[in-house]
Amino acid sequence: LWRRSLYTYWKRAAPPPTMLTFDAPTREFCATRRLVTNTPLQSLALWNDPQFVEAARSAAERTLRAAGDDRVRAELLFRRATGTTPSPAVLDKLVETLAANRARYVAAPEEAAKLLAVGMAPRPSDLDPAELAAWTLLANAVLSSDATIVKD
Repeated sequence: LWRRSLYTYWKRAAPPPTMLTFDAPTREFCATRRLVTNTPLQSLALWNDPQFVEAARSAAERTLRAAGDDRVRAELLFRRATGTTPSPAVLDKLVETLAANRARYVAAPEEAAKLLAVGMAPRPSDLDPAELAAWTLLANAVLSSDATIVKD
C-alpha cells in the first residue's frame, strides 16, 4: 500500500491514474516545465484517497506528540507542510477549524472511528480518537491546500 506511489510501473503513454490527475506528462515527449493547475479531481484525490487520508493522520499524530497549545501545534503543522510560517489570519482560521472539528468528533465518536479506520497503518491507542480525528481533518486541509501542493 505505501510503496504504491514509489514503485509504480509507468508505461510510456499511460501514467498511473493519480499522477495523471495531477497533470503528470505522458512521457511521449520531453516536458521541461510542469503546468500549474488545480482541478476538482485533484481535490477529490487529496481528500478521499486512502493514501492521502492516512498521510494526514500520520501528520496529525506527529503534531499531537509535539509540545504546545493548539496555536503552536497548528503553526508547526503548517510549517512542516509548506515550509513557511502562516499569517496570523491563517493561523486563526486553522485554530477555529480545529475547534469545529473537535466539537464534531466529540459529539460523534463513531464518525471519528470511521475516519481513523481509513488505511492500513495501525492507529495509536494512546491518543484520544476525537482529538486525533480533528487534527487529521486539519492536517488533510493543510496538506491539500495550494500553499502545500503548488510550488512556484
